[in-house]
Amino acid sequence: MGLRLIKLTRAYEDELRSMLDEWSLDIETRHTNGSPSAIFRADPSDFDAYVASLEPDPVPEGLVANSVFFLLDDERGRLLGAADIRHELNDVLLAHGGHIGDGIRPSERGRGLGTRLVALALDECRRLGITRVLMTCDDTNVASARTIEKNGGVLENKVPSEDGGLERRYWIDL
Repeated sequence: MGLRLIKLTRAYEDELRSMLDEWSLDIETRHTNGSPSAIFRADPSDFDAYVASLEPDPVPEGLVANSVFFLLDDERGRLLGAADIRHELNDVLLAHGGHIGDGIRPSERGRGLGTRLVALALDECRRLGITRVLMTCDDTNVASARTIEKNGGVLENKVPSEDGGLERRYWIDL
Protein backbone atom coordinates (compact mmCIF):
# COMPACT_ATOMS: atom_id res chain seq x y z
CA MET A 1 0.00 0.00 0.00
CA GLY A 2 1.54 3.30 -1.10
CA LEU A 3 0.81 5.89 1.56
CA ARG A 4 1.68 9.57 1.44
CA LEU A 5 0.56 12.87 2.86
CA ILE A 6 -1.10 15.27 0.45
CA LYS A 7 -2.59 18.73 0.50
CA LEU A 8 -6.27 18.62 -0.38
CA THR A 9 -7.15 19.35 -4.00
CA ARG A 10 -10.42 19.27 -5.89
CA ALA A 11 -9.47 15.86 -7.28
CA TYR A 12 -10.26 14.45 -3.81
CA GLU A 13 -13.47 16.40 -3.15
CA ASP A 14 -15.79 13.37 -3.34
CA GLU A 15 -13.40 11.24 -1.34
CA LEU A 16 -13.19 13.98 1.32
CA ARG A 17 -16.98 14.08 1.65
CA SER A 18 -17.14 10.31 1.93
CA MET A 19 -14.49 10.31 4.67
CA LEU A 20 -16.08 13.19 6.61
CA ASP A 21 -19.56 11.63 6.39
CA GLU A 22 -18.22 8.33 7.73
CA TRP A 23 -16.26 10.08 10.47
CA SER A 24 -19.15 12.35 11.51
CA LEU A 25 -21.50 9.36 11.81
CA ASP A 26 -18.93 7.59 14.01
CA ILE A 27 -18.58 10.67 16.23
CA GLU A 28 -22.37 10.97 16.51
CA THR A 29 -23.19 7.31 17.13
CA ARG A 30 -20.15 6.11 19.06
CA HIS A 31 -19.10 9.45 20.60
CA THR A 32 -15.55 9.01 19.34
CA ASN A 33 -12.93 11.72 19.15
CA GLY A 34 -13.11 14.23 16.28
CA SER A 35 -9.37 14.66 15.85
CA PRO A 36 -7.94 16.45 13.99
CA SER A 37 -10.52 19.15 14.67
CA ALA A 38 -9.25 21.32 11.78
CA ILE A 39 -10.94 19.04 9.25
CA PHE A 40 -14.31 19.58 10.94
CA ARG A 41 -14.08 23.41 11.12
CA ALA A 42 -16.07 24.13 7.97
CA ASP A 43 -18.75 22.65 5.75
CA PRO A 44 -17.20 20.80 2.79
CA SER A 45 -20.16 21.66 0.52
CA ASP A 46 -18.31 24.88 -0.37
CA PHE A 47 -15.05 23.19 -1.28
CA ASP A 48 -12.97 26.34 -1.80
CA ALA A 49 -14.07 27.79 1.55
CA TYR A 50 -13.42 24.43 3.18
CA VAL A 51 -9.85 24.28 1.86
CA ALA A 52 -9.25 27.88 2.99
CA SER A 53 -10.50 26.96 6.49
CA LEU A 54 -7.87 24.25 6.89
CA GLU A 55 -4.97 26.72 7.06
CA PRO A 56 -6.51 30.17 7.68
CA ASP A 57 -4.49 33.19 6.60
CA PRO A 58 -4.37 35.44 8.48
CA VAL A 59 -4.36 33.19 11.52
CA PRO A 60 -7.33 33.98 13.78
CA GLU A 61 -6.69 35.25 17.29
CA GLY A 62 -5.99 32.41 19.70
CA LEU A 63 -4.81 29.99 16.99
CA VAL A 64 -1.34 29.34 15.56
CA ALA A 65 -0.16 28.75 12.01
CA ASN A 66 -0.81 25.18 10.95
CA SER A 67 -0.50 22.75 8.06
CA VAL A 68 -3.18 20.14 7.32
CA PHE A 69 -2.32 17.00 5.40
CA PHE A 70 -4.45 14.07 4.32
CA LEU A 71 -3.21 10.47 4.28
CA LEU A 72 -3.74 9.03 0.81
CA ASP A 73 -3.65 5.39 -0.20
CA ASP A 74 -2.33 5.81 -3.76
CA GLU A 75 -3.41 2.35 -4.87
CA ARG A 76 -7.07 2.89 -3.95
CA GLY A 77 -7.19 6.68 -4.36
CA ARG A 78 -8.73 6.72 -0.88
CA LEU A 79 -8.28 9.27 1.90
CA LEU A 80 -7.49 7.32 5.06
CA GLY A 81 -7.03 10.08 7.62
CA ALA A 82 -5.59 13.49 8.33
CA ALA A 83 -3.00 15.30 10.41
CA ASP A 84 -3.03 18.92 11.58
CA ILE A 85 0.46 20.15 12.39
CA ARG A 86 0.66 23.27 14.54
CA HIS A 87 3.86 25.16 13.78
CA GLU A 88 4.27 26.35 17.36
CA LEU A 89 2.63 25.97 20.75
CA ASN A 90 0.62 28.63 22.50
CA ASP A 91 -0.49 28.26 26.14
CA VAL A 92 -3.64 26.35 25.15
CA LEU A 93 -1.79 23.87 22.91
CA LEU A 94 0.94 23.42 25.49
CA ALA A 95 -1.71 22.43 28.02
CA HIS A 96 -3.99 20.43 25.66
CA GLY A 97 -3.49 19.44 22.06
CA GLY A 98 0.19 19.72 21.24
CA HIS A 99 1.79 20.03 17.82
CA ILE A 100 -0.10 17.27 16.00
CA GLY A 101 -3.76 16.39 15.87
CA ASP A 102 -4.31 13.23 13.88
CA GLY A 103 -6.92 10.66 13.07
CA ILE A 104 -7.80 7.73 10.84
CA ARG A 105 -11.23 7.33 9.26
CA PRO A 106 -13.27 4.74 11.21
CA SER A 107 -13.39 1.99 8.57
CA GLU A 108 -9.58 2.01 8.28
CA ARG A 109 -8.68 1.88 11.98
CA GLY A 110 -6.89 -1.00 13.67
CA ARG A 111 -4.47 -1.64 10.80
CA GLY A 112 -1.42 0.39 11.92
CA LEU A 113 -2.26 3.36 9.69
CA GLY A 114 -2.21 5.79 12.61
CA THR A 115 1.41 4.87 13.31
CA ARG A 116 2.32 5.53 9.68
CA LEU A 117 0.33 8.80 9.64
CA VAL A 118 2.17 10.11 12.70
CA ALA A 119 5.55 9.07 11.24
CA LEU A 120 4.79 11.02 8.06
CA ALA A 121 3.56 14.00 10.11
CA LEU A 122 6.80 13.96 12.09
CA ASP A 123 8.70 14.14 8.79
CA GLU A 124 6.71 17.30 8.01
CA CYS A 125 7.57 18.66 11.47
CA ARG A 126 11.25 18.19 10.67
CA ARG A 127 10.78 20.11 7.40
CA LEU A 128 9.15 22.91 9.39
CA GLY A 129 12.13 23.06 11.76
CA ILE A 130 10.27 21.69 14.78
CA THR A 131 12.78 19.72 16.82
CA ARG A 132 10.66 18.70 19.80
CA VAL A 133 7.04 17.66 19.26
CA LEU A 134 4.31 17.51 21.88
CA MET A 135 1.51 15.02 21.25
CA THR A 136 -1.42 14.37 23.54
CA CYS A 137 -4.24 11.85 23.74
CA ASP A 138 -7.03 10.87 26.08
CA ASP A 139 -5.77 8.55 28.80
CA THR A 140 -8.36 5.97 27.77
CA ASN A 141 -7.32 6.03 24.09
CA VAL A 142 -4.91 3.12 24.20
CA ALA A 143 -4.56 2.98 20.39
CA SER A 144 -3.44 6.62 20.19
CA ALA A 145 -1.04 6.19 23.09
CA ARG A 146 0.50 3.15 21.38
CA THR A 147 0.78 5.08 18.09
CA ILE A 148 2.60 7.95 19.79
CA GLU A 149 4.91 5.59 21.69
CA LYS A 150 5.78 3.64 18.49
CA ASN A 151 6.90 6.98 17.03
CA GLY A 152 9.26 7.73 19.91
CA GLY A 153 6.86 9.46 22.29
CA VAL A 154 8.01 9.64 25.90
CA LEU A 155 5.25 10.16 28.45
CA GLU A 156 5.86 13.33 30.45
CA ASN A 157 2.72 13.29 32.57
CA LYS A 158 -1.04 12.99 32.70
CA VAL A 159 -3.11 16.11 33.27
CA PRO A 160 -6.82 16.76 33.78
CA SER A 161 -8.49 17.11 30.39
CA GLU A 162 -11.13 19.63 29.40
CA ASP A 163 -13.82 16.90 29.55
CA GLY A 164 -13.01 15.84 33.11
CA GLY A 165 -10.85 12.83 32.28
CA LEU A 166 -7.10 12.62 31.97
CA GLU A 167 -4.89 13.53 29.02
CA ARG A 168 -1.50 11.97 28.35
CA ARG A 169 1.29 14.34 27.27
CA TYR A 170 4.15 12.89 25.22
CA TRP A 171 7.30 14.51 23.84
CA ILE A 172 9.07 13.28 20.73
CA ASP A 173 12.60 14.53 20.06
CA LEU A 174 13.37 14.83 16.37
